[in-house]
Formats: sequence, C-alpha cells, structure tokens
Amino acid sequence: MKRKSLLAGVLAGTLAAALSACGGGSAAAPSSAAPASEASSAAETKSDGKKVGISMPTKSLERWNRDGSYLEKQFQEKGFKTETTYADNKVDQQVKDLEGLIADEVDLLVVAAIDGESLSQVLGDAKDANIPVIAYDRLIRNTDAISYYVSFDNYKVGQLQGQFIIDSLKLDEAGSSTFNMEVTAGDPADNNATFFFNGAMDLLKPYIEKGTIRIPSGQDTFEQCGTKQWDTATAMTRMQNILGSNYSDGTKLDIALCSNDSTALGVTQAIESDYAGDGRPLITGQDCDEANLANIVDGKQTMSVYKAVANEAVATLDLGEAILKGEKPDEKLIVDSNWSFDCAYDTTSYDNGRAVIPSYLLTPVAVTKDNIQKELIDTGYYRMDGAYPKALA
Repeated sequence: MKRKSLLAGVLAGTLAAALSACGGGSAAAPSSAAPASEASSAAETKSDGKKVGISMPTKSLERWNRDGSYLEKQFQEKGFKTETTYADNKVDQQVKDLEGLIADEVDLLVVAAIDGESLSQVLGDAKDANIPVIAYDRLIRNTDAISYYVSFDNYKVGQLQGQFIIDSLKLDEAGSSTFNMEVTAGDPADNNATFFFNGAMDLLKPYIEKGTIRIPSGQDTFEQCGTKQWDTATAMTRMQNILGSNYSDGTKLDIALCSNDSTALGVTQAIESDYAGDGRPLITGQDCDEANLANIVDGKQTMSVYKAVANEAVATLDLGEAILKGEKPDEKLIVDSNWSFDCAYDTTSYDNGRAVIPSYLLTPVAVTKDNIQKELIDTGYYRMDGAYPKALA
C-alpha cells in the first residue's frame, strides 16, 4: 500500500521522560472514509487472513467515528480482516463487544477504552487466548494484558492549551492586571484527562499563585472540574451554574480552559445563554470537531488542539503488523516505518498499575483561526465547505 505524505509543520514536543524521537516517511491519506461495520473483510494475500478486532467507545463523539474509519482503512488495505464495534459509551456493552471479538478468534485487539479501569477481566481472557492487545489513545489500567499503547503526547496537549493562554493574554507582561478563569476538565474514567488537565495547570499554576489568574468559582482541582463521559450537556449545565453563582453581576470571564471540544461546545453554549459580562472569553479545546471549528471561524471558540488520528492509525497498523509477525517492537519500529509525522517511543511514563506500558506517542498541534488552512486543509485532513472546515473522514 502506498500512503501519501500529509502532515508537515507540526509542533515538536517530548515528555520529560526518556524518549526516542522519530520522523520522516509515510502518513495516512484521508481521501475517503472507510465505512464503519460490525465485521469488515479484505483480501487475505498480505496478512494470511488474520483478523483485527477494533473496539471503539462510541459514535456519539465525532472523533471516534474518524478513528474507527481510519483504523479499518489502514488494516484492510494491508489485507487484514477487521471487525469493529462501538459501545455507545457503556462499559458493559464494551465488555460484551470484547467478549464477542475474543469468541470470534481475532488475532489482535485494538481497544479505545470507555473506562480504563473496567476491562481487566475481559482482557485477561484475551491474554489467555494469546490475543495481543494494543491500548489505543487511552491507557487501560490494572491489567497485564496490554502489549503496547499508541496515543498522543497527552501532557503536551494540555501544555499547548496553557501556553496559548499565557501567550495570548501576555500574562508575563500583565503587571497588576487580573484575569478570571474557569476550568472544565475531562472524564475521570479516562486516563488521558488527567494528563490534559495537568499539562495546562502546571503551566498556569504560577500565574494563579501570584494572582494574575483568579478562579472565582474556587473549582480548581481535577475532581471538581471533571466532566463525566466528556458530555456536552453536562459541561453546559456546570458552566451555567458557575456563571449564575459568580458572574451574574457582570463580572468578566476572561478564560474558559476546556480540555476538549465536546466540553468546549457546552461551555460556549452556556456563555451564549447565561453570561452577563462584556466580550467573549478565550476558550480552548481539543480534537478539532467540525462544530468547534465553525465556532473558531466565527470567533466563539479561540483554539483547539488537533491530533491527526489518521497518523495514529498508521502507527497502530505498523505496530500491529510487527506484533503479528512475532516481533517485539521498540524504537526501531519508528525508524523502519519511516513515518512522516513526529512521534516518540516512551518506556517510562505510562504505568498502568501492573506494568509500565511501552508507548508510541504522536505530537499534537495547536489550531486557531489563523492556521486552520495550514494545519487542517493543506494537510488534506479537512476540506472547506463554504466558510467552514469539514473532516474528510
């Protein structure tokens, strides 16, 4: 399969842990979406008829539809059969889905967990059946069944959001000025959510401590700011309550730090309906969902963080293929695969409670109205539909 080189100009970033950097080569061409299906098959000549089971959390969030489509496309084009399930954000359903995939004797599992704490038993069954498991995008905890983890540098995602706030508001030059901020974090069941939160808050903490940033609601811990299942309506209701309790007198809200786009969408809706102050706050996000990109174009949201999930699927394919050949992939996979996108091999940062999981971490990029064309359109992941970007998958 020939894969077109797409992604260029991404921000460089590594964790403070021991990482092996990579770059240069082929990336996924998102020219068309592979149809999501319960069981999809392709020619067997390249893969000896092996089947990959893909377990996604839900179709209700735009990004998981893209992930599922890209993964199917990559594996099918290499001749693998695929069987893909979506669990409607219900843990019990994902367990049943995985039980079904194991019963269908898949050769490899790629799992994006709804709740990283709830799959130990069923993945233990996969291990007993000698089925290797790749934790996809979200770390799965408290199990020794995980072979590898493929994701993005999730701490870097939060850092991009935090640094954007610092730079946009020129906090280092603020003097005695004060900015009011409220924080909306992600799902407590998602291991990534704490990385996003900590990445941003670690950068913003010095400004909070010296009073440049105030949080009028007093809600500044992950436990206070979390949003179950990243739900838009939950984020909206919480922000409406915060606005009613702390901003009804016209107090200005300067910053809404939101960990992802589904929560940012709810926060934006709350601000439009309940905010009594002047102007619009700076609003962060992540995933570059279409509705949020429209809000960025319209000036309602300020930035998002893009994670090129087509490239995540490429890395997962090459990793899965190596595993199924009986290899034990390490940083050499990055060199041999000659990817065009930035990535790092990390063997220290992601401890799931049973082991430190070898991880392949791709690099995210900040997206604003000013660089949508460069980062999303020119790279081929989105097209313009009138005034607004539309995803190609």
